[in-house]
Amino acid sequence: MDDNFEKRILLAAVLTFVVLLGYQFFFAPPPPPPAKKPAQIPDVVKEIPRKATDLFPAEEPALSVPEGAEGSEERLINVETPLYSAVFSSRGGTIKKWRLKKYRDDAGLEVILMRPGAKVPALALGTDGESFALDEVNFAVTGVDGDIVLKNEGDQAVITFLYRGGGLSIKRTYTISADNYDIKLVEEVEGTDDYWLTLGSGFGISGAEGYGGHIGPVILKDADRVEIKPKKLKEPRVFGPELKWIAQEDKYFFASIVPLGKAAGAKVWRSSSGEVLVAVNLPAGRNELLLYAGPKEHDRLKGFGVGLEYIVDFGFFSILARPLFWILKLFYKVIGNYGWSIALLTILVRIPFIPLINKGQRSMKKLQALQPRMNEIRQKYKKDPQKMQREMMELYRKYKVNPMSGCLPMLIQIPVFFALYKVLLVAIELRRAPFIFWIQDLSEKDPYYILPIIMGVTMFIQQRMTPTTMESQQQKIMNFLPLVFTFLFLNFPSGLVLYWLVSNLLSILQQYFVNRKVAREGEAA
Repeated sequence: MDDNFEKRILLAAVLTFVVLLGYQFFFAPPPPPPAKKPAQIPDVVKEIPRKATDLFPAEEPALSVPEGAEGSEERLINVETPLYSAVFSSRGGTIKKWRLKKYRDDAGLEVILMRPGAKVPALALGTDGESFALDEVNFAVTGVDGDIVLKNEGDQAVITFLYRGGGLSIKRTYTISADNYDIKLVEEVEGTDDYWLTLGSGFGISGAEGYGGHIGPVILKDADRVEIKPKKLKEPRVFGPELKWIAQEDKYFFASIVPLGKAAGAKVWRSSSGEVLVAVNLPAGRNELLLYAGPKEHDRLKGFGVGLEYIVDFGFFSILARPLFWILKLFYKVIGNYGWSIALLTILVRIPFIPLINKGQRSMKKLQALQPRMNEIRQKYKKDPQKMQREMMELYRKYKVNPMSGCLPMLIQIPVFFALYKVLLVAIELRRAPFIFWIQDLSEKDPYYILPIIMGVTMFIQQRMTPTTMESQQQKIMNFLPLVFTFLFLNFPSGLVLYWLVSNLLSILQQYFVNRKVAREGEAA
């Protein structure tokens, strides 16, 4: 194995970084334009829910819908809790508005998870899987006399919608809690074999795209998260009974319907009006469901015990991303600043690789010193490749160097890098999280591009300090990498740039001590 192989491996690793980061830069949705930030509002709410199955009593009375149960005119019920405000409608027993109180959009207003004038309201019912005509039927309302205001932890309210007509009997019971974003929904439907329940037009999507976030329907099948991109949906997508939940999401928020019993399936399709809808197919009878509409707070969602935490997409290396995310939050509890927590996490992730990186850097330094001898061997045996290979291997053995040791640390760190990259990209905890001075939102780009420029400078310094055995042409290509990476990182979230900057500083420090040690050993020899 000669050093050409080592060069190819190193170039392949570097180009892999460039291609993957370049994909994010050129093809991910662009971040929303910066807006004037409102007064600081905490993004993280600490209440953790009870298990979803604990929401439901062991027994419920049998379906009892009086003949002609139907309201004469639409009735709107305003619901206020410490976390959100919503509007329920007697038209289909649906939800028409949903506004989060603890979060602000780019204009400084409360985040809205349901756009006004939606053609299909949230939680609309249908019997044919295509239209939801029951959202025009006026249900009778019981259980409430006026608007609902829940102020204290543990407070609950119940709204019941009743309908009988056209051979159908429907009873919908919503149980609302003051201390979480979930709603318990019990549906009792008779007069049909099965029916469809939809999230409606864009329920769960706040309208802020965010950098690198998927926007649209999501299905959880067993433990597999299936994203549907609305622009690419040409034909209906049908899913079987293995589904766990349906949802609609953007980067930081979502709404989901979780059947707590057995669902018949689900479907995602484009309606005649052009809207993309997602619905779950349920058997007639009594069905218990969990409705969630709020932030993607991993610990809160995991507390339900129904797999909702998988809405937080940690990517291919999620097995590494989840523990890294846990450690990041642990550091935040101690430090109280996510910027410094990212810096500390970067140092912690680097520690296990220090011996391996040291060995690789020392080997590269020795290879650089051996470069004249290696060139002599190439010239002497250029017509005999096998002899050249043997002489190179003998040279490596004599001076105890390994050409692969220079690239191995980089290859091993790639999974860790992309796992941490994904954590910093999707975690709602970094939304509106300040760092220092001009960095007031680690989830958005640096408004003055100071961090990316400093990162590019440190990358250039690191490159100049790192020994290389590359030929002049290859080295010229590598010299452009700091400029390329600086350009790519200009629009990256500040948290990601901070991670890369700290990693570069650690590499510079480590390389400095390795170079000094190798130099002293050379003088002694």
